[in-house]
Amino acid sequence: MFKHKINDVIELRLLEVRHTKLLFELTNQSRNYLREWLPWVDSTKTIEDSKHFIEGTMKQFCNNNGFQAGIWYKGELAGVIGLHGINWANKSTSIGYWLGETYQGKGLMTNACKAVIDYCFTELNLNRIEIRVATENLKSLAIPEKLGFQREGCLRCVEWLYDKYVDHYVYGLTKEDYNRINQHMD
Repeated sequence: MFKHKINDVIELRLLEVRHTKLLFELTNQSRNYLREWLPWVDSTKTIEDSKHFIEGTMKQFCNNNGFQAGIWYKGELAGVIGLHGINWANKSTSIGYWLGETYQGKGLMTNACKAVIDYCFTELNLNRIEIRVATENLKSLAIPEKLGFQREGCLRCVEWLYDKYVDHYVYGLTKEDYNRINQHMD
């Protein structure tokens, strides 16, 4: 089992089939909250749906095409963070993430994103990471902005969200940016 301890209360663990019930319960408890910005919530109706998602993420990891990890807070599953695949030819990827409603405001996602970014640049030797966020999702917009990503543009009407199209901002972080940011932190 893959684990990455971020601090005394936060760790990342690869999602495994044994986490199916926990993942479904977290999704179900936060269903209305998550539905505002995530298009997959309505199609996650049963524990089997969460199991199929996890099985797909395990294949993704085995195919060296990224991963999906649970964000664990004080031993409880709080959310998910992962890569939307890896473009090895261009050494780039994009990060996706979500937290259950009761876990908001604790710095979990900023810390989890920082750990994934560090992993992508140092272990995977990638050159670029993107985060795409709905332009009106203020909580999610704060994450790439805190972590030094540059807003590179706006994709108009890029995602169908139940009853309307939403625009996304595209944020990018290059390895050069990452090294410069970390140099100033030392």
